[in-house]
Amino acid sequence: MRTAACACLLWLLLGLLWGQETVWVCPMDPDVRSNQAGVCPRCGMKLTSGIPDRAEYHMDLVTTPKVLKANQPARMEFFIHDPWKDRPVTNFQVVHEKLFHMFVISQDLEYFVHDHPIFQPDGSFRYDTEFPKPGMYRVLADFYPDGATPQLIAKTVIVPGGKLEVPTLQRDYATKTAQNMQVEFRTEPPQPIVGMKTQLHFHISPGDGFEKYLGAWGHMLVASDDSIDLIHTHPFIADGGPDIQFNVTFPRTRTYRVWVQFQRQGVVNTARFDVPVQELK
Repeated sequence: MRTAACACLLWLLLGLLWGQETVWVCPMDPDVRSNQAGVCPRCGMKLTSGIPDRAEYHMDLVTTPKVLKANQPARMEFFIHDPWKDRPVTNFQVVHEKLFHMFVISQDLEYFVHDHPIFQPDGSFRYDTEFPKPGMYRVLADFYPDGATPQLIAKTVIVPGGKLEVPTLQRDYATKTAQNMQVEFRTEPPQPIVGMKTQLHFHISPGDGFEKYLGAWGHMLVASDDSIDLIHTHPFIADGGPDIQFNVTFPRTRTYRVWVQFQRQGVVNTARFDVPVQELK
């Protein structure tokens, strides 16, 4: 984040020296810049002028009931506060057609949900659900407070009764048959390395009827096998054709589960792959 911020500052200073009064920057992809106002060609977000403040906001997650039970109704409420005076935040920007994106995964990485809690008059977000089994769940919240930068905050929810064990994942690049498409997968380099950019390439078939889902040609969630690292990202290269590229820098030597979602003919397809990541030798 510091490197990206420095790059933005340098670009802005150069623009001022060259007589350019304003540089427009994508708050989600700060490497996307323009001399004119508009939207990011990569993620569709509105470009903002200057350098956005990258302060991290606070989020409280309250569950009802406090002691959760598997397969019983449960409510999650998300309360957002600013990082300066801890005041409730009530104004948010729409990102990919929604105010709040939420991912829920179980510790064994078998349960996956991408959904959108409902905005409440007090500025909180509410989501009603049922957890399918006991154990630990990781909840990733993705939202954009007005006047700030997009926030990505993870919380942990425990449903009593389950064992807290790290799943054993093996490399899985096999082609997946989803709801109404097949998804092929490869990485470049073939063996991802910690701290280095990895290209994740997907080929979908059939390619007809391919549509944007929530304003993007695809959505991806990456989770380490110990559920610590959680990454939400969108395609780096996509044009509506059958080939889509995401870029990810894996932070640790783990095996990561990758979920991707693509939409075809109004149907959202979800496929998953397992990617071992190694240190550079």
